[in-house]
Amino acid sequence: MKVFKGKGVYGAVASGKISVFKKQNITIKRIHCANSESEIARVESAKAKTLEQLQSIYEKALKEVGETNAQIFEIHMMMLEDDDYNESIVNIIETQKVNAEYAVAVTADNFAEMFSSMEDAYMQARAADVRDISNRIITNLTGATSDGGDLYDNMIVCADDLAPSETVSLDKDKVVAFVTAHGSSNSHTAILARNMNIPAVIGVGDEFLAQINDGDEAFVDGFTGEIFVNPDDETRDRLILKQHSEEEKKRLLQELKGKENITEDGKRINIFANIGSVDNIGAVLLNDAGGIGLFRSEFLYLENSDYPTEEQQFLAYKRVLERMAGKKVIIRTLDIGADKQVDYFGMKKEENPALGYRAIRICLTRPEIFKVQLRALYRASVYGNLGIMFPMITSVREVEQILTICDEVKKELNEQGVKYSKTVELGVMIETPAAAIISDKLAPLVDFFSVGTNDLTQYTLACDRQNPDIESFCNTHHEAILRLIEMAAENAHKNGIWIGICGELAADTSLTETFLRMGIDELSVSPSFVLKVRDTVRHCNLSK
Repeated sequence: MKVFKGKGVYGAVASGKISVFKKQNITIKRIHCANSESEIARVESAKAKTLEQLQSIYEKALKEVGETNAQIFEIHMMMLEDDDYNESIVNIIETQKVNAEYAVAVTADNFAEMFSSMEDAYMQARAADVRDISNRIITNLTGATSDGGDLYDNMIVCADDLAPSETVSLDKDKVVAFVTAHGSSNSHTAILARNMNIPAVIGVGDEFLAQINDGDEAFVDGFTGEIFVNPDDETRDRLILKQHSEEEKKRLLQELKGKENITEDGKRINIFANIGSVDNIGAVLLNDAGGIGLFRSEFLYLENSDYPTEEQQFLAYKRVLERMAGKKVIIRTLDIGADKQVDYFGMKKEENPALGYRAIRICLTRPEIFKVQLRALYRASVYGNLGIMFPMITSVREVEQILTICDEVKKELNEQGVKYSKTVELGVMIETPAAAIISDKLAPLVDFFSVGTNDLTQYTLACDRQNPDIESFCNTHHEAILRLIEMAAENAHKNGIWIGICGELAADTSLTETFLRMGIDELSVSPSFVLKVRDTVRHCNLSK
Protein backbone atom coordinates (compact mmCIF):
# COMPACT_ATOMS: atom_id res chain seq x y z
CA MET A 1 0.00 0.00 0.00
CA LYS A 2 1.15 3.53 -0.81
CA VAL A 3 -0.29 6.59 0.91
CA PHE A 4 -0.07 10.12 -0.47
CA LYS A 5 -1.21 13.38 1.10
CA GLY A 6 -2.47 16.54 -0.55
CA LYS A 7 -5.19 19.10 0.05
CA GLY A 8 -8.82 18.05 -0.23
CA VAL A 9 -10.98 20.52 -2.15
CA TYR A 10 -14.24 18.55 -2.04
CA GLY A 11 -15.13 16.36 0.93
CA ALA A 12 -16.25 12.83 0.06
CA VAL A 13 -14.75 9.35 -0.21
CA ALA A 14 -14.41 7.65 -3.60
CA SER A 15 -12.93 4.37 -4.78
CA GLY A 16 -11.96 3.17 -8.23
CA LYS A 17 -9.11 2.50 -10.60
CA ILE A 18 -6.41 5.00 -11.38
CA SER A 19 -6.33 6.48 -14.86
CA VAL A 20 -3.19 8.55 -15.40
CA PHE A 21 -3.93 11.54 -17.59
CA LYS A 22 -0.88 11.92 -19.81
CA LYS A 23 -0.36 15.08 -21.76
CA GLN A 24 1.63 14.48 -24.89
CA ASN A 25 5.01 16.14 -24.55
CA ILE A 26 5.37 18.51 -27.43
CA THR A 27 8.92 19.66 -27.99
CA ILE A 28 8.81 23.20 -29.27
CA LYS A 29 11.82 23.99 -31.41
CA ARG A 30 12.84 27.44 -32.55
CA ILE A 31 12.83 27.26 -36.34
CA HIS A 32 13.82 30.10 -38.65
CA CYS A 33 10.94 30.97 -40.97
CA ALA A 34 11.46 33.66 -43.57
CA ASN A 35 7.77 33.70 -44.54
CA SER A 36 6.23 35.42 -41.51
CA GLU A 37 2.87 35.87 -43.24
CA SER A 38 2.56 32.11 -43.64
CA GLU A 39 3.28 31.53 -39.92
CA ILE A 40 0.78 34.21 -38.88
CA ALA A 41 -1.81 32.54 -41.12
CA ARG A 42 -1.10 29.20 -39.37
CA VAL A 43 -1.70 30.85 -36.00
CA GLU A 44 -5.00 32.32 -37.21
CA SER A 45 -6.12 28.91 -38.49
CA ALA A 46 -5.17 27.22 -35.19
CA LYS A 47 -6.96 29.94 -33.23
CA ALA A 48 -10.12 29.45 -35.30
CA LYS A 49 -10.04 25.72 -34.53
CA THR A 50 -9.36 26.46 -30.85
CA LEU A 51 -12.36 28.80 -30.77
CA GLU A 52 -14.61 26.03 -32.14
CA GLN A 53 -13.32 23.60 -29.50
CA LEU A 54 -13.82 26.09 -26.66
CA GLN A 55 -17.37 26.79 -27.84
CA SER A 56 -18.11 23.07 -27.73
CA ILE A 57 -16.56 22.75 -24.25
CA TYR A 58 -18.56 25.79 -23.09
CA GLU A 59 -21.82 24.17 -24.18
CA LYS A 60 -20.89 20.94 -22.36
CA ALA A 61 -19.96 22.90 -19.24
CA LEU A 62 -23.29 24.77 -19.32
CA LYS A 63 -25.11 21.45 -18.91
CA GLU A 64 -22.76 19.96 -16.28
CA VAL A 65 -21.61 22.82 -14.06
CA GLY A 66 -23.96 25.72 -14.78
CA GLU A 67 -23.68 29.11 -16.39
CA THR A 68 -21.34 30.75 -13.88
CA ASN A 69 -18.70 28.03 -14.06
CA ALA A 70 -19.09 27.70 -17.83
CA GLN A 71 -18.09 31.36 -18.07
CA ILE A 72 -14.51 30.18 -17.56
CA PHE A 73 -14.56 29.15 -21.20
CA GLU A 74 -16.13 32.41 -22.29
CA ILE A 75 -13.16 34.08 -20.60
CA HIS A 76 -10.83 31.71 -22.48
CA MET A 77 -12.48 32.72 -25.75
CA MET A 78 -12.02 36.37 -24.83
CA MET A 79 -8.36 35.76 -23.97
CA LEU A 80 -7.95 34.18 -27.38
CA GLU A 81 -8.87 37.55 -28.88
CA ASP A 82 -6.84 39.63 -26.41
CA ASP A 83 -4.89 42.33 -28.30
CA ASP A 84 -1.78 42.18 -26.10
CA TYR A 85 -1.63 38.39 -26.32
CA ASN A 86 -2.04 38.30 -30.10
CA GLU A 87 0.29 41.25 -30.71
CA SER A 88 2.98 39.44 -28.76
CA ILE A 89 2.68 36.33 -30.96
CA VAL A 90 2.73 38.33 -34.20
CA ASN A 91 5.60 40.52 -32.99
CA ILE A 92 7.77 37.50 -32.14
CA ILE A 93 7.06 35.87 -35.53
CA GLU A 94 7.82 39.05 -37.47
CA THR A 95 10.84 40.38 -35.58
CA GLN A 96 12.54 37.07 -34.84
CA LYS A 97 11.50 35.30 -38.04
CA VAL A 98 10.48 32.18 -36.13
CA ASN A 99 7.81 29.47 -36.37
CA ALA A 100 4.29 29.91 -34.99
CA GLU A 101 4.64 27.21 -32.30
CA TYR A 102 7.68 28.91 -30.78
CA ALA A 103 6.00 32.34 -30.78
CA VAL A 104 2.90 31.00 -29.00
CA ALA A 105 5.01 29.11 -26.44
CA VAL A 106 7.14 32.16 -25.59
CA THR A 107 4.05 34.35 -25.30
CA ALA A 108 2.40 31.79 -23.03
CA ASP A 109 5.47 31.69 -20.77
CA ASN A 110 5.65 35.48 -20.56
CA PHE A 111 1.97 35.97 -19.77
CA ALA A 112 1.85 33.05 -17.30
CA GLU A 113 4.90 34.43 -15.49
CA MET A 114 3.22 37.83 -15.29
CA PHE A 115 0.11 36.35 -13.66
CA SER A 116 2.12 34.06 -11.35
CA SER A 117 4.10 37.03 -10.01
CA MET A 118 0.94 38.82 -8.86
CA GLU A 119 0.18 38.70 -5.14
CA ASP A 120 -3.53 38.01 -5.54
CA ALA A 121 -4.22 34.24 -5.44
CA TYR A 122 -7.11 34.55 -7.89
CA MET A 123 -4.88 36.26 -10.47
CA GLN A 124 -2.05 33.78 -9.87
CA ALA A 125 -4.45 30.98 -10.81
CA ARG A 126 -5.09 32.71 -14.16
CA ALA A 127 -1.61 31.63 -15.27
CA ALA A 128 -3.12 28.16 -15.79
CA ASP A 129 -5.78 29.68 -18.06
CA VAL A 130 -3.17 31.30 -20.31
CA ARG A 131 -1.29 28.02 -20.56
CA ASP A 132 -4.52 26.16 -21.29
CA ILE A 133 -5.49 28.22 -24.31
CA SER A 134 -1.87 28.44 -25.52
CA ASN A 135 -1.38 24.67 -25.29
CA ARG A 136 -4.59 24.19 -27.22
CA ILE A 137 -3.35 26.50 -30.00
CA ILE A 138 -0.01 24.66 -30.08
CA THR A 139 -1.81 21.30 -30.17
CA ASN A 140 -3.81 22.50 -33.15
CA LEU A 141 -0.65 23.77 -34.83
CA THR A 142 1.17 20.44 -34.40
CA GLY A 143 -1.73 17.98 -34.56
CA ALA A 144 -0.71 16.48 -31.20
CA THR A 145 -3.26 14.99 -28.77
CA SER A 146 -3.53 14.17 -25.08
CA ASP A 147 -3.89 10.64 -23.77
CA GLY A 148 -6.63 10.58 -21.18
CA GLY A 149 -5.29 7.30 -19.79
CA ASP A 150 -7.08 3.98 -19.65
CA LEU A 151 -10.86 4.15 -19.28
CA TYR A 152 -12.69 2.43 -16.44
CA ASP A 153 -16.26 2.60 -15.16
CA ASN A 154 -14.99 4.17 -11.91
CA MET A 155 -11.97 6.29 -12.78
CA ILE A 156 -9.77 8.23 -10.42
CA VAL A 157 -8.15 10.65 -12.84
CA CYS A 158 -4.59 11.45 -11.79
CA ALA A 159 -2.55 14.15 -13.48
CA ASP A 160 0.27 16.60 -13.00
CA ASP A 161 -2.45 19.25 -13.21
CA LEU A 162 -5.67 19.52 -15.17
CA ALA A 163 -6.63 22.49 -17.29
CA PRO A 164 -10.28 23.58 -16.93
CA SER A 165 -11.05 22.41 -20.48
CA GLU A 166 -9.56 18.98 -19.73
CA THR A 167 -11.61 18.71 -16.53
CA VAL A 168 -14.90 19.42 -18.32
CA SER A 169 -13.99 17.21 -21.30
CA LEU A 170 -13.72 14.10 -19.11
CA ASP A 171 -16.65 11.70 -18.98
CA LYS A 172 -18.45 12.73 -15.79
CA ASP A 173 -20.35 9.42 -15.67
CA LYS A 174 -17.09 7.49 -15.32
CA VAL A 175 -14.94 9.87 -13.21
CA VAL A 176 -15.31 9.41 -9.45
CA ALA A 177 -12.38 11.58 -8.28
CA PHE A 178 -9.56 13.90 -9.34
CA VAL A 179 -6.03 13.86 -7.94
CA THR A 180 -3.36 16.28 -9.13
CA ALA A 181 0.32 16.59 -8.25
CA HIS A 182 0.07 20.38 -8.41
CA GLY A 183 -2.67 23.00 -8.59
CA SER A 184 -4.32 25.33 -6.07
CA SER A 185 -7.68 25.53 -4.33
CA ASN A 186 -8.26 28.78 -6.26
CA SER A 187 -7.78 27.09 -9.63
CA HIS A 188 -10.76 26.76 -11.94
CA THR A 189 -10.22 22.99 -11.93
CA ALA A 190 -10.71 22.86 -8.15
CA ILE A 191 -13.81 25.06 -8.46
CA LEU A 192 -15.20 22.86 -11.23
CA ALA A 193 -14.56 19.69 -9.20
CA ARG A 194 -16.53 21.12 -6.29
CA ASN A 195 -19.41 22.11 -8.55
CA MET A 196 -19.39 18.69 -10.24
CA ASN A 197 -19.61 17.13 -6.73
CA ILE A 198 -16.50 15.06 -7.45
CA PRO A 199 -13.99 14.36 -4.62
CA ALA A 200 -10.72 16.06 -5.44
CA VAL A 201 -7.27 16.26 -3.90
CA ILE A 202 -4.64 18.69 -5.17
CA GLY A 203 -0.95 19.35 -4.51
CA VAL A 204 0.07 15.74 -3.82
CA GLY A 205 3.62 16.40 -5.04
CA ASP A 206 6.00 15.53 -7.87
CA GLU A 207 6.72 11.99 -6.68
CA PHE A 208 3.07 10.96 -6.90
CA LEU A 209 2.76 10.21 -10.62
CA ALA A 210 6.05 8.28 -10.69
CA GLN A 211 4.75 5.83 -8.10
CA ILE A 212 1.33 4.95 -9.54
CA ASN A 213 0.13 3.03 -12.57
CA ASP A 214 -2.99 2.81 -14.72
CA GLY A 215 -5.35 0.27 -13.21
CA ASP A 216 -4.12 0.55 -9.60
CA GLU A 217 -6.94 0.29 -7.08
CA ALA A 218 -7.22 3.45 -5.00
CA PHE A 219 -9.33 5.29 -2.47
CA VAL A 220 -9.50 9.09 -2.35
CA ASP A 221 -10.49 10.72 0.94
CA GLY A 222 -11.47 14.28 0.08
CA PHE A 223 -11.98 15.06 3.79
CA THR A 224 -8.38 14.36 4.81
CA GLY A 225 -6.68 14.86 1.44
CA GLU A 226 -5.28 11.31 1.50
CA ILE A 227 -4.94 8.87 -1.40
CA PHE A 228 -4.49 5.17 -0.65
CA VAL A 229 -3.10 3.19 -3.60
CA ASN A 230 -3.54 -0.62 -3.54
CA PRO A 231 -4.70 -0.46 0.10
CA ASP A 232 -4.37 -3.40 2.47
CA ASP A 233 -7.52 -5.16 3.62
CA GLU A 234 -7.78 -3.27 6.90
CA THR A 235 -7.49 0.14 5.20
CA ARG A 236 -9.89 -0.89 2.43
CA ASP A 237 -12.51 -2.03 4.95
CA ARG A 238 -12.12 1.17 6.99
CA LEU A 239 -12.55 3.41 3.95
CA ILE A 240 -15.50 1.42 2.60
CA LEU A 241 -17.14 1.81 6.01
CA LYS A 242 -16.43 5.55 5.97
CA GLN A 243 -17.79 5.82 2.43
CA HIS A 244 -20.98 3.97 3.35
CA SER A 245 -21.33 5.97 6.57
CA GLU A 246 -21.12 9.28 4.69
CA GLU A 247 -23.64 8.07 2.11
CA GLU A 248 -25.99 6.93 4.89
CA LYS A 249 -25.67 10.30 6.63
CA LYS A 250 -26.62 12.03 3.40
CA ARG A 251 -29.58 9.65 2.91
CA LEU A 252 -30.86 10.24 6.46
CA LEU A 253 -30.48 13.99 6.10
CA GLN A 254 -32.69 13.89 3.00
CA GLU A 255 -35.51 12.72 5.29
CA LEU A 256 -35.31 16.10 7.04
CA LYS A 257 -36.52 17.96 3.96
CA GLY A 258 -39.72 19.79 4.74
CA LYS A 259 -39.15 19.50 8.50
CA GLU A 260 -38.99 22.54 10.78
CA ASN A 261 -35.82 24.03 12.25
CA ILE A 262 -37.07 23.70 15.80
CA THR A 263 -35.37 22.48 18.98
CA GLU A 264 -36.82 19.77 21.21
CA ASP A 265 -38.09 22.48 23.57
CA GLY A 266 -39.70 24.55 20.83
CA LYS A 267 -37.20 27.28 19.82
CA ARG A 268 -37.29 28.06 16.09
CA ILE A 269 -34.44 29.31 13.97
CA ASN A 270 -34.04 30.15 10.30
CA ILE A 271 -31.48 28.15 8.33
CA PHE A 272 -30.53 29.93 5.12
CA ALA A 273 -27.85 29.33 2.47
CA ASN A 274 -24.76 31.23 1.28
CA ILE A 275 -24.24 31.38 -2.48
CA GLY A 276 -22.00 33.13 -4.99
CA SER A 277 -24.10 33.08 -8.14
CA VAL A 278 -27.60 32.57 -9.51
CA ASP A 279 -26.55 29.10 -10.69
CA ASN A 280 -26.22 27.97 -7.06
CA ILE A 281 -29.96 28.42 -6.43
CA GLY A 282 -30.63 24.85 -7.53
CA ALA A 283 -28.49 23.64 -4.62
CA VAL A 284 -30.32 26.00 -2.25
CA LEU A 285 -33.70 24.58 -3.22
CA LEU A 286 -32.44 20.99 -3.38
CA ASN A 287 -31.20 21.24 0.21
CA ASP A 288 -34.41 22.90 1.43
CA ALA A 289 -32.90 26.14 2.74
CA GLY A 290 -35.41 28.63 4.10
CA GLY A 291 -33.86 31.48 2.13
CA ILE A 292 -30.54 32.97 1.10
CA GLY A 293 -28.64 34.59 3.95
CA LEU A 294 -25.68 35.70 1.84
CA PHE A 295 -25.57 36.30 -1.90
CA ARG A 296 -22.01 37.40 -2.75
CA SER A 297 -22.60 40.09 -5.36
CA GLU A 298 -18.87 40.64 -5.96
CA PHE A 299 -18.80 37.62 -8.27
CA LEU A 300 -20.59 39.82 -10.80
CA TYR A 301 -17.54 42.07 -10.68
CA LEU A 302 -14.89 39.33 -10.54
CA GLU A 303 -16.27 37.60 -13.64
CA ASN A 304 -16.51 40.79 -15.70
CA SER A 305 -13.75 42.52 -17.65
CA ASP A 306 -15.38 45.89 -16.86
CA TYR A 307 -17.84 47.32 -14.34
CA PRO A 308 -21.12 45.36 -14.60
CA THR A 309 -23.89 47.65 -15.77
CA GLU A 310 -27.03 48.44 -13.81
CA GLU A 311 -29.01 46.27 -16.23
CA GLN A 312 -26.63 43.29 -15.86
CA GLN A 313 -26.91 43.49 -12.10
CA PHE A 314 -30.66 44.04 -12.14
CA LEU A 315 -31.20 40.91 -14.25
CA ALA A 316 -29.03 38.78 -11.93
CA TYR A 317 -30.77 40.01 -8.77
CA LYS A 318 -34.18 39.67 -10.41
CA ARG A 319 -33.44 36.04 -11.33
CA VAL A 320 -32.41 35.06 -7.83
CA LEU A 321 -35.42 36.77 -6.25
CA GLU A 322 -37.87 35.22 -8.72
CA ARG A 323 -36.43 31.74 -8.33
CA MET A 324 -36.60 31.95 -4.53
CA ALA A 325 -40.35 32.66 -4.89
CA GLY A 326 -40.89 34.93 -1.92
CA LYS A 327 -38.28 33.40 0.39
CA LYS A 328 -35.90 35.90 1.98
CA VAL A 329 -32.85 36.78 -0.16
CA ILE A 330 -30.10 38.85 1.46
CA ILE A 331 -27.66 40.33 -1.02
CA ARG A 332 -24.33 41.65 0.24
CA THR A 333 -23.14 44.76 -1.54
CA LEU A 334 -19.80 44.85 -3.33
CA ASP A 335 -17.03 43.27 -1.21
CA ILE A 336 -13.98 43.79 -3.41
CA GLY A 337 -10.48 44.24 -2.00
CA ALA A 338 -8.19 42.22 0.29
CA ASP A 339 -8.07 38.72 -1.29
CA LYS A 340 -10.54 39.69 -4.06
CA GLN A 341 -8.83 42.08 -6.47
CA VAL A 342 -10.29 43.35 -9.75
CA ASP A 343 -7.92 44.94 -12.28
CA TYR A 344 -10.35 47.44 -13.75
CA PHE A 345 -10.94 49.03 -10.32
CA GLY A 346 -7.39 50.38 -10.65
CA MET A 347 -6.61 50.08 -6.94
CA LYS A 348 -3.14 50.81 -5.60
CA LYS A 349 -0.93 48.09 -4.17
CA GLU A 350 -1.30 47.96 -0.37
CA GLU A 351 1.05 46.65 2.28
CA ASN A 352 -1.88 45.24 4.27
CA PRO A 353 -4.92 44.92 1.97
CA ALA A 354 -7.04 43.04 4.55
CA LEU A 355 -7.02 46.26 6.60
CA GLY A 356 -7.10 48.54 3.59
CA TYR A 357 -9.26 49.93 0.83
CA ARG A 358 -12.02 47.37 0.54
CA ALA A 359 -15.76 46.64 0.67
CA ILE A 360 -17.86 49.53 2.02
CA ARG A 361 -14.82 51.82 1.97
CA ILE A 362 -14.73 51.57 -1.83
CA CYS A 363 -18.49 52.10 -2.06
CA LEU A 364 -18.51 55.21 0.11
CA THR A 365 -15.54 56.83 -1.65
CA ARG A 366 -16.75 55.86 -5.13
CA PRO A 367 -20.50 56.44 -4.80
CA GLU A 368 -21.00 56.28 -8.58
CA ILE A 369 -20.24 52.53 -8.41
CA PHE A 370 -22.29 52.07 -5.23
CA LYS A 371 -25.36 53.84 -6.64
CA VAL A 372 -25.40 51.65 -9.76
CA GLN A 373 -25.56 48.56 -7.56
CA LEU A 374 -28.19 50.04 -5.23
CA ARG A 375 -30.38 51.10 -8.16
CA ALA A 376 -30.20 47.56 -9.56
CA LEU A 377 -31.05 46.08 -6.14
CA TYR A 378 -34.02 48.36 -5.49
CA ARG A 379 -35.36 47.82 -9.01
CA ALA A 380 -35.15 44.04 -8.50
CA SER A 381 -36.80 44.23 -5.06
CA VAL A 382 -40.33 44.14 -6.52
CA TYR A 383 -39.69 40.54 -7.69
CA GLY A 384 -39.21 38.99 -4.28
CA ASN A 385 -38.31 39.39 -0.60
CA LEU A 386 -35.06 41.36 -0.58
CA GLY A 387 -32.66 42.29 2.19
CA ILE A 388 -29.48 44.28 1.54
CA MET A 389 -26.48 44.08 3.84
CA PHE A 390 -23.33 46.14 3.94
CA PRO A 391 -19.89 44.66 4.74
CA MET A 392 -16.85 45.87 6.70
CA ILE A 393 -18.69 48.34 8.93
CA THR A 394 -16.68 50.02 11.71
CA SER A 395 -18.65 53.18 12.61
CA VAL A 396 -22.03 54.83 12.96
CA ARG A 397 -20.91 57.49 10.47
CA GLU A 398 -20.52 54.85 7.74
CA VAL A 399 -24.04 53.54 8.30
CA GLU A 400 -25.46 57.07 8.26
CA GLN A 401 -23.69 57.71 4.93
CA ILE A 402 -25.08 54.45 3.51
CA LEU A 403 -28.62 55.36 4.54
CA THR A 404 -28.25 58.81 2.97
CA ILE A 405 -27.11 57.27 -0.34
CA CYS A 406 -29.99 54.74 -0.21
CA ASP A 407 -32.43 57.62 0.26
CA GLU A 408 -30.88 59.45 -2.71
CA VAL A 409 -31.27 56.35 -4.89
CA LYS A 410 -34.90 55.86 -3.85
CA LYS A 411 -35.61 59.56 -4.53
CA GLU A 412 -34.15 59.20 -8.05
CA LEU A 413 -36.26 56.10 -8.70
CA ASN A 414 -39.38 57.90 -7.47
CA GLU A 415 -38.70 60.85 -9.77
CA GLN A 416 -38.24 58.47 -12.72
CA GLY A 417 -41.40 56.53 -11.89
CA VAL A 418 -39.44 53.32 -11.31
CA LYS A 419 -41.12 50.90 -8.89
CA TYR A 420 -39.31 49.36 -5.92
CA SER A 421 -40.38 47.56 -2.77
CA LYS A 422 -40.95 49.72 0.31
CA THR A 423 -40.18 46.76 2.61
CA VAL A 424 -36.53 46.11 1.72
CA GLU A 425 -34.64 45.30 4.94
CA LEU A 426 -31.22 46.91 5.41
CA GLY A 427 -28.58 45.29 7.58
CA VAL A 428 -24.91 45.52 8.45
CA MET A 429 -22.30 42.85 8.84
CA ILE A 430 -20.66 42.40 12.21
CA GLU A 431 -17.22 41.34 11.05
CA THR A 432 -14.96 43.79 12.86
CA PRO A 433 -14.50 44.03 16.64
CA ALA A 434 -15.45 47.72 16.30
CA ALA A 435 -18.86 46.84 14.87
CA ALA A 436 -19.54 44.32 17.65
CA ILE A 437 -18.47 46.74 20.41
CA ILE A 438 -20.68 49.59 19.10
CA SER A 439 -23.51 47.26 18.07
CA ASP A 440 -25.76 49.06 20.59
CA LYS A 441 -25.31 52.24 18.50
CA LEU A 442 -25.66 50.47 15.13
CA ALA A 443 -28.77 48.43 15.93
CA PRO A 444 -31.24 51.40 16.01
CA LEU A 445 -30.17 52.34 12.46
CA VAL A 446 -30.80 49.01 10.70
CA ASP A 447 -33.20 46.08 10.41
CA PHE A 448 -30.77 43.24 11.09
CA PHE A 449 -27.20 42.16 11.84
CA SER A 450 -25.30 39.38 10.08
CA VAL A 451 -22.09 38.15 11.70
CA GLY A 452 -19.26 37.41 9.27
CA THR A 453 -17.21 35.10 11.45
CA ASN A 454 -14.35 34.61 8.97
CA ASP A 455 -13.22 38.24 9.12
CA LEU A 456 -14.33 38.69 12.73
CA THR A 457 -11.95 35.86 13.68
CA GLN A 458 -9.14 37.34 11.58
CA TYR A 459 -9.43 40.82 13.03
CA THR A 460 -10.09 39.77 16.63
CA LEU A 461 -7.13 37.37 16.82
CA ALA A 462 -4.82 39.36 14.50
CA CYS A 463 -4.44 36.22 12.36
CA ASP A 464 -4.24 36.45 8.59
CA ARG A 465 -6.72 33.79 7.44
CA GLN A 466 -4.85 33.44 4.13
CA ASN A 467 -1.62 32.42 5.89
CA PRO A 468 -1.40 28.62 6.45
CA ASP A 469 1.65 29.00 8.71
CA ILE A 470 -0.38 30.54 11.54
CA GLU A 471 -3.42 28.29 11.22
CA SER A 472 -2.76 26.80 14.67
CA PHE A 473 -3.09 30.28 16.23
CA CYS A 474 -6.42 30.97 14.52
CA ASN A 475 -8.79 29.49 17.12
CA THR A 476 -12.29 30.01 15.74
CA HIS A 477 -13.78 29.00 19.12
CA HIS A 478 -11.79 31.66 20.97
CA GLU A 479 -13.71 33.13 23.90
CA ALA A 480 -13.20 36.67 22.59
CA ILE A 481 -14.98 35.87 19.33
CA LEU A 482 -17.91 34.22 21.07
CA ARG A 483 -18.20 37.15 23.49
CA LEU A 484 -18.34 39.63 20.60
CA ILE A 485 -21.07 37.59 18.87
CA GLU A 486 -23.07 37.39 22.10
CA MET A 487 -22.69 41.14 22.65
CA ALA A 488 -24.02 41.84 19.16
CA ALA A 489 -26.94 39.44 19.73
CA GLU A 490 -27.93 41.13 23.00
CA ASN A 491 -27.80 44.60 21.43
CA ALA A 492 -29.77 43.45 18.39
CA HIS A 493 -32.61 42.08 20.50
CA LYS A 494 -32.64 45.09 22.84
CA ASN A 495 -33.36 47.21 19.77
CA GLY A 496 -35.95 44.87 18.26
CA ILE A 497 -33.91 43.62 15.28
CA TRP A 498 -32.84 40.09 14.32
CA ILE A 499 -29.33 38.71 14.04
CA GLY A 500 -27.85 35.93 11.92
CA ILE A 501 -24.46 34.37 11.29
CA CYS A 502 -23.27 33.88 7.72
CA GLY A 503 -19.59 33.00 8.25
CA GLU A 504 -18.13 29.50 8.35
CA LEU A 505 -18.86 29.12 12.07
CA ALA A 506 -22.57 28.99 11.22
CA ALA A 507 -21.95 25.47 9.85
CA ASP A 508 -19.88 24.38 12.88
CA THR A 509 -22.41 22.09 14.55
CA SER A 510 -20.31 21.93 17.73
CA LEU A 511 -21.35 25.58 18.28
CA THR A 512 -24.99 25.35 17.14
CA GLU A 513 -26.40 25.03 20.66
CA THR A 514 -24.13 27.85 21.88
CA PHE A 515 -25.48 30.14 19.18
CA LEU A 516 -29.07 29.17 19.97
CA ARG A 517 -28.52 29.98 23.64
CA MET A 518 -27.11 33.39 22.62
CA GLY A 519 -30.38 34.05 20.80
CA ILE A 520 -29.06 33.90 17.24
CA ASP A 521 -32.12 34.00 14.95
CA GLU A 522 -30.62 32.73 11.69
CA LEU A 523 -27.72 30.59 10.52
CA SER A 524 -26.65 30.84 6.89
CA VAL A 525 -24.40 28.08 5.57
CA SER A 526 -23.27 26.47 2.32
CA PRO A 527 -26.27 24.67 0.76
CA SER A 528 -24.80 21.23 1.46
CA PHE A 529 -24.73 21.99 5.23
CA VAL A 530 -28.37 23.09 5.57
CA LEU A 531 -29.78 19.68 6.48
CA LYS A 532 -26.85 18.84 8.76
CA VAL A 533 -27.43 22.03 10.78
CA ARG A 534 -31.19 21.35 10.80
CA ASP A 535 -30.51 17.90 12.25
CA THR A 536 -28.35 19.42 15.00
CA VAL A 537 -30.96 22.06 15.83
CA ARG A 538 -33.69 19.42 16.12
CA HIS A 539 -31.57 17.50 18.65
CA CYS A 540 -30.93 20.54 20.88
CA ASN A 541 -32.83 21.10 24.12
CA LEU A 542 -32.23 24.57 25.57
CA SER A 543 -34.36 23.92 28.67
CA LYS A 544 -31.77 21.55 30.11
